[in-house]
Amino acid sequence: MTSRDDRKATDADRVVISVDAMGGDRGPAAVVAGIAASATKNPQIHFILHGPEAELEKLVAKKKGLPERVTLKNAEGVVSMDDKPSQVMRRGKGTSMWSALESVRDGDATVAVSCGNTGALMALSMIRLRKLPGVNRPAIAILWPSRNPQGFNVMLDVGADIRADAQDLLQYAHMGASYARNGLHLDRPRVGLLNVGTEEHKGRAELKEAHDLIRASADSGSYDFVGFVEGGDIPGRRCDVIVTDGFTGNVALKTGEGTASLIGDLLKEAFAYSPLSRIASLLALTSLSRLKKRIDPRRVNGGVFLGLNGTVVKSHGSADATGISAAVKLAFQLAETGFGERLAARVATVLDETDPPGVASGDAAAQDAAGQKDIN
Repeated sequence: MTSRDDRKATDADRVVISVDAMGGDRGPAAVVAGIAASATKNPQIHFILHGPEAELEKLVAKKKGLPERVTLKNAEGVVSMDDKPSQVMRRGKGTSMWSALESVRDGDATVAVSCGNTGALMALSMIRLRKLPGVNRPAIAILWPSRNPQGFNVMLDVGADIRADAQDLLQYAHMGASYARNGLHLDRPRVGLLNVGTEEHKGRAELKEAHDLIRASADSGSYDFVGFVEGGDIPGRRCDVIVTDGFTGNVALKTGEGTASLIGDLLKEAFAYSPLSRIASLLALTSLSRLKKRIDPRRVNGGVFLGLNGTVVKSHGSADATGISAAVKLAFQLAETGFGERLAARVATVLDETDPPGVASGDAAAQDAAGQKDIN
């Protein structure tokens, strides 16, 4: 394994990702396989891997070229999927999840990646990394496959907090626009507010208030507000950023993942129905492979925690090596673009009510645009 001194000596040409090896349902073997795949594709990535050192050392040693790219950090404790966030907040020190966040907090890594318990990860992230000044509730943002030219839309919140008032939704709009600007290379993202209809008189009181706030802030926030959008617009062309509360967003996310899985299963059944259908499947193999890749949740695996003093990527708990690799890819590209710093600058300026309208936000938008790279 690389020593800490060796790693710091070459930090200038490295992007260091901190990885919780013990959080996923499939165990550390899947995590190590995932980071090995990422390491093969990009020589700039180095890892700090957190978990029981003796166990991880054996797994890493089996992957050719990986030991030189990994620093192990011993952490014997594990946060399980059944642990309550309140319990983890009290007794989380010494776990691999805590240790992974600590590396970001200490500046040893730029981004943390974990497949662990979402509630516990958010709770520990807020304790160890703290919220950005001015942020009431952090959000989890995900990339949703869409019909837009960029191939994805941003949706937030998808589960950080089931509540969100009008001011929270306004902050989500700004943070989501910043993510779309950096991650999807959109100079002026289109923002929509999820509701039960597109008419302005529909929806709860906080949604109507948020509608007016987001619309009024569009010019200073350097985005276009398209108004209320519906569930069918999540994968559509009408907007690039979908803003909602964590309860609604999480239900939509799990529904979408389940639907994608169902479509895959139904296609398999349809093409296995008869000899002719099996022949047809062979003829359509290239198109079916393209469709499978397009709707495969593993390949867009990774929700980003927004609104913290540090970047955290939450991978699916059931992620396999492909899913882990996708989450690491997202973490690497966010780190490479300096997304965390630009998001902090945007929150600090755009949401500062003491600044003259349009002054600070222009600076933040310019910082967002600097060094843009396409995440996918």
